[in-house]
Amino acid sequence: MTVLLLGASGLIGSHCLRILLADDRFDKVIALVRRPLDITHPKLVTTIVDFDKLDNYASEIKADAVLSTLGTTLRKAGSSVKFTKVDYEYQLKVAEIARRNGATTFVLLSSAGANKRSMILYTKVKGEVEDAISKLGYEKVIILRPSILLGERAERRAGEAIGQWIAKELPFIFSGPLSKYKGIPAGTVANAMINAVQKPYSGVGIVENLEIFDWAKN
Repeated sequence: MTVLLLGASGLIGSHCLRILLADDRFDKVIALVRRPLDITHPKLVTTIVDFDKLDNYASEIKADAVLSTLGTTLRKAGSSVKFTKVDYEYQLKVAEIARRNGATTFVLLSSAGANKRSMILYTKVKGEVEDAISKLGYEKVIILRPSILLGERAERRAGEAIGQWIAKELPFIFSGPLSKYKGIPAGTVANAMINAVQKPYSGVGIVENLEIFDWAKN
């Protein structure tokens, strides 16, 4: 099986990349990136693209399954327009091209609270891209909605860092009704995404935070 990975240099994406390369179930991993990765492997094909001109790389966006961990923050993007471009437009465009080229599975990293009718830009855009990709005709679309991600990013995200501190130092907060929001290790999310590719499933499946722990088990 050939897998195309979006967001390979990010927190979840880097975990996914390492797992995919070590897993004999996958013959080839295509990483769609802006700049070279600091890793080489016989199974890895690093494809450097201009995400604003994805049609130019259509022949290279071809795989059996797509894993997308692509995402940014409003602060890092600099504006709502740029944020939407990364979290919605780029992911949807890759999904459209890959589907035309024969991909049958799409595994999408979303977020807890994703809802296209949300008044909050972040969760609204996440919900919108979930909805759009779900309508492209893939045989299987698995959407993961983790809560607070636990792990070290290459770049610092202040809000996430605060959430991680609370999740680690004050875990009792996430009990009872709030247990569904407890922190989840990046490696756990990555394992769940990899397993989702192979899991027998038809249609669109949404995996909420607590369910991700189960999906991550081999």
